[in-house]
Amino acid sequence: MDTLLLNKSEVGSLIDLDAVLKAVEEGYCSFNRGQVVQPDFMHIVKPGTHSGFDFKGGLDMSGGYITIKASSGGYPDNPKIGLPTGMNTVLLFDAHTSALKCIMDGTWITGCRTAAAGAISVKYLARKNADKLCIIGAGNQARRQLRAIKRVRDLKEVAVWSYREEEVRKFAEEMAQETGLNIQGYATAEAAVKIADIVVTTTVGRRGPIVKKEWLKPGTHIAAIGADMPDKQELYIDIFKGAKIINDSIGLCIKNGDTHHAIEEKVISVDDIYGEIGEIILGVKPGRENDEEITVFDTVGRAIQDNVTAAFLYKAALEKGLGIYYDFLK
Repeated sequence: MDTLLLNKSEVGSLIDLDAVLKAVEEGYCSFNRGQVVQPDFMHIVKPGTHSGFDFKGGLDMSGGYITIKASSGGYPDNPKIGLPTGMNTVLLFDAHTSALKCIMDGTWITGCRTAAAGAISVKYLARKNADKLCIIGAGNQARRQLRAIKRVRDLKEVAVWSYREEEVRKFAEEMAQETGLNIQGYATAEAAVKIADIVVTTTVGRRGPIVKKEWLKPGTHIAAIGADMPDKQELYIDIFKGAKIINDSIGLCIKNGDTHHAIEEKVISVDDIYGEIGEIILGVKPGRENDEEITVFDTVGRAIQDNVTAAFLYKAALEKGLGIYYDFLK
């Protein structure tokens, strides 16, 4: 049995953000149709550090694949030996035979499927006339969120803020040139948020909450992206009180990230969570119902996003003859 091996550059050459958006949206629908088996993800962290792994695995019965993704992070000394501070690897199995069909670098997969999540939430939950975007954070995920959101919304203005002033300046200059949009860096998060109809948070979430409720205009949509573990947070918990809360997975979000903190501090209960994004896409529940409500989409990332993205990349690699084969059963 041959297993296809795809490195980072090969996967990157196959990435089509429009295709990722379509795949992730379909994956969300599969989950809420009951066609996905998704156990909790697992964390392994070296005590006293942020160095470690999380593992996300799941079965997509509609696609016929099982995936496991290993994501590492928090290794600050890695660049000294020529390695990134975190790495991602995806294993793709045939659900019918258990055969390992492909091992691929997951860096592009993680970044692009996460960007797709934010954009899908904007598509279904932001006001139809929302055209002012605020991005909190100015790293790679901030760039990917902008590229994805501009595919689903005609943006007129983009505000960006980050802890590092030089990073903000570079983001504004480079992304304005790439997208042709009016992008302005702001000295404070408050000033950036106050202009926005859509707020996307893309930090690592380890410095504590950033976005405050009193900064939000009526009708603002928030996509909370960066806080994907129990010790991460980007939103002050009072934002959740009275907001329409949509999770990617309620089961995961009540244990991780911003929704988790709001529940833990008893600002909301599980019953206050309106629903999951797949229910909105399928029309099981209405999304935004008026131009005044605050909508919060909280995502901690799900195996189905990796699964559907890896599946289409594997098929594209076969079509283009990319990668090399290795027989593990010899």
